[in-house]
Amino acid sequence: MWRKIKWGIRIVVVLFLLGFLHYTLPQRDVVRITNSYNRLTTVGENWMFYAVPDTGTGESAQTRDIRFIEAVFPDESVIVYRNEDTGWVWPPYFKYDSSNLQAEATNFKSTKAAPQFVAVTHYGWRIPFISIYPNAVSMRLVDGPDVRLIPWLNIFLLATLILLILMIRRMWRQFWERTVDPAIDAVDARADAARDSARGFWGRISGWFGTWRGKPRR
Repeated sequence: MWRKIKWGIRIVVVLFLLGFLHYTLPQRDVVRITNSYNRLTTVGENWMFYAVPDTGTGESAQTRDIRFIEAVFPDESVIVYRNEDTGWVWPPYFKYDSSNLQAEATNFKSTKAAPQFVAVTHYGWRIPFISIYPNAVSMRLVDGPDVRLIPWLNIFLLATLILLILMIRRMWRQFWERTVDPAIDAVDARADAARDSARGFWGRISGWFGTWRGKPRR
């Protein structure tokens, strides 16, 4: 039972870590921008997926004027990005140029007849039913919809994270072998000695009573 509980906890931790990384790490979409605009938006229960109130465009904790960018994938599916500053808070993109980015998006707009494809770097998820939008961080023109984009930054960060986890695991195992295991062995040795001592004491007592039981009655 306890083994199943431990594996359940590990699975939950791994899923949480994967979700956190997938939301936070930069992703790039190759899209065609169709529209860019500002919209007065009420931020409620989904406030954690928006910028903090005192960062850039987040003037109010409840209602704020947010920039949005609409785009279309090469397969004609659509995506909507928000364009908010991140400031110095999490995630650490240090974005303060949402106005410039909105101007770039407006300049990159194109039609289906004369498409112009753009690589949009963003973080976050698009979940329509709770009004969550990925936050666009930067964008640049690309040659076409089939351009190959290698996520070098994500590869470096994930490799660094894996090495860090392996180092921490090794350090923990060395600490356990050098500190915890000897302490447990010492406790077990003392327990065995106490058990043997108690067994010897009760053995002597039993032997003494045995001598009385063995004496003939007169």
